[in-house]
Amino acid sequence: MIRPVPQLALNMALLLTCCVLVVISLVLGYTPIPAGEVLRGLAGLADPKTVTIVQDLRLPRTALALLIGGSLGLSGAALQGLLQNPLAEPGVVGVSSAAAFGAVLVIYFGLAATSSWTLPLSGMAGALAATTILWALALRGAAKLTLLLTGVAIGGLSIALISLVMNLSSNPWAISEIAFWLMGSLKDRTLSDLGLAAPFILIGCAMLIASGGGLEALTLGEDTARSLGTPVNRVRMQVVLGTSLCVGAGVSVAGAVGFVGLIVPHLLRAFTDHAPARLLLPSALGGAALLLTADIAIRLIAVGPELQLGVVTSLIGAPFFFALIFRLQGE
Repeated sequence: MIRPVPQLALNMALLLTCCVLVVISLVLGYTPIPAGEVLRGLAGLADPKTVTIVQDLRLPRTALALLIGGSLGLSGAALQGLLQNPLAEPGVVGVSSAAAFGAVLVIYFGLAATSSWTLPLSGMAGALAATTILWALALRGAAKLTLLLTGVAIGGLSIALISLVMNLSSNPWAISEIAFWLMGSLKDRTLSDLGLAAPFILIGCAMLIASGGGLEALTLGEDTARSLGTPVNRVRMQVVLGTSLCVGAGVSVAGAVGFVGLIVPHLLRAFTDHAPARLLLPSALGGAALLLTADIAIRLIAVGPELQLGVVTSLIGAPFFFALIFRLQGE
């Protein structure tokens, strides 16, 4: 049986893991670069080829993996606490698919080229719509199964609408771009993509971390939480908006990446004594480590065309999801 560990020790272990993975991500790849040359490349002192590889390719890819993975892990833990549903996760409950549909719409209508802010804002709008529906059902006391099935329906409808857009599009480039949003990838992401997504993701993560005390109180029931002075409505709004910012901004630059927010909280929950507030930061660090590990593995596996990140996380997460369902059914 897994025993809870001190919060500081758990967070430091996960942070150290992330640091090691960052070094590996910057050093390894299609063209291995020694650690010393990586440092020189980051400082702009290496040869031009190395500087380009490190600064323009590996640095944004590594940073985005950390940010997006961390935000997905954190969003999953917060949604599970808010909805009181252990199966809640941005991908499973349709939030990621809705965000992808929002991004696809602006690509289809050619609005993505009008402003660099159009794509992330539309992705966040899609995520906000899906999260709000789930939140409204939770307010009405919907059962866990109802929330899960509603999320599946939202995700299915979003995928169907994306497929419809692809079917109606006569532009091969647009179809290729739309396919990217369905599968998810960090390939060829740039510092501009990082600068575009990072502010929204960091604001969203701050909102989710700030909701920890409220999520802890909600485990005692809404009435008890209110009697303890917890601003229940504000906590809910923090989780809804925080999740929308994190997922929408992440999808706008990397496409839909699923199951990170499901796997990580469940792996770490026992170490935090099942306390929602204590689970948030470890889930963020664990999500960052998981997505960065998957991205490193993709670059090291030689199978011809590079595997899509969302495909890899789904191959890992789907069996985990089934196993979790069977375990919960047994309980």
